[in-house]
Amino acid sequence: MIFWQNRDFGINHIKARKNHVCYGMGLGIVLLNDTYPGFPGDVRNASAFPYPIQYEIAEGVTNKTLVYDKNPAQCRESVVAAARKLERLGCRAIAAECGYFAFFQKDVALAVEVPVFMSSLLQVPFIQQVINPRKTVGIICAQKQFLSNEHLKNVGIDPDSTYLIAGAQDEYGCTEFDNLWNPQKRLECPEAYYDKAEQQMIDMAVDFVKKNPQIGAIMLECTGMQPFARAVQRAVELPVFDWGTLLDYAFSVVVHRDYYGHV
Repeated sequence: MIFWQNRDFGINHIKARKNHVCYGMGLGIVLLNDTYPGFPGDVRNASAFPYPIQYEIAEGVTNKTLVYDKNPAQCRESVVAAARKLERLGCRAIAAECGYFAFFQKDVALAVEVPVFMSSLLQVPFIQQVINPRKTVGIICAQKQFLSNEHLKNVGIDPDSTYLIAGAQDEYGCTEFDNLWNPQKRLECPEAYYDKAEQQMIDMAVDFVKKNPQIGAIMLECTGMQPFARAVQRAVELPVFDWGTLLDYAFSVVVHRDYYGHV
């Protein structure tokens, strides 16, 4: 359903903003150069987000080169170039579609002049401050084996702080995620089933929390996990943070809303 609104009467005079070529933009998302689908809620599926999304592919940056090759530095030039293009298009903030882009948080922030949110994992230090200090953050990532201390440090996570990590693919064998993201296992035409992926996420989260009752909140690292965040939350009855919560926050700080009500 489309809701038509009146024009914003606060917009009367307009002028060029730096060298931006587009206007009314929202978030710029740096994408992997991989061909696989995403359910609504996945960052590479723009249909579920209530604000403008502009994509730019980081040429040559794939799941393999970013994650599996264990050498993310090889992707730096392409990631920075994509971010700069999104900024020139007029995007108000830059984000990415994979938590492992955390490796480039500082590089991209240095290269552009708009706020940068390269990884959902940026939320971990914040979560650590808002939950009971006797509790810990449970990070559910795609591949635990490839999430290094350097990734964590680049988004402000102290490797010696209180968090636990579980790997959906390498530790819990979530096959539906392998079918989409694993370059060693997926088909030439990647596909996945929502109900199977959701159940695998629920089973994993429940087991993770059962084995670690000190977990006070869940952090979903991967771009394709937030379609199942609500189901996970119902199952474990904990706060759940993901790419969706980060992007909603990112847009709110660069395009603030007015408040309407009564006194």
